[in-house]
Amino acid sequence: MLPACRTEGKEETLPSFTLAPGDVEGLLHELRGFHEAFRECFTRREPREHFFRYMVGQLSPLERKSIEPMALEVDEGNVRGMPRFMSDDLWDEVQMRRIYHRMVYDDMGTPMGW
Repeated sequence: MLPACRTEGKEETLPSFTLAPGDVEGLLHELRGFHEAFRECFTRREPREHFFRYMVGQLSPLERKSIEPMALEVDEGNVRGMPRFMSDDLWDEVQMRRIYHRMVYDDMGTPMGW
């Protein structure tokens, strides 16, 4: 089902824009800060680090954003550990949602973050 603003068969085009290295300077630092907000949601260091590398992989220029190519692309990515993180490691999803809603509220001003 398509949103009302789109039509079946009509291709959507992305607006073109250019980025200079200075436009994204500091992004990794900001991502680390975002990641740090979720620290308490993980009981162990390894899953917490895999979570950070997963976020970095999502922002990478890879064409396929599946876990194995991301593990190979990011610094210190672990081809065994990152997939295991996605399928087996535990994190406090409810707490993650609360933290995220609080962050959205802080930025946008609605109590439930929507």
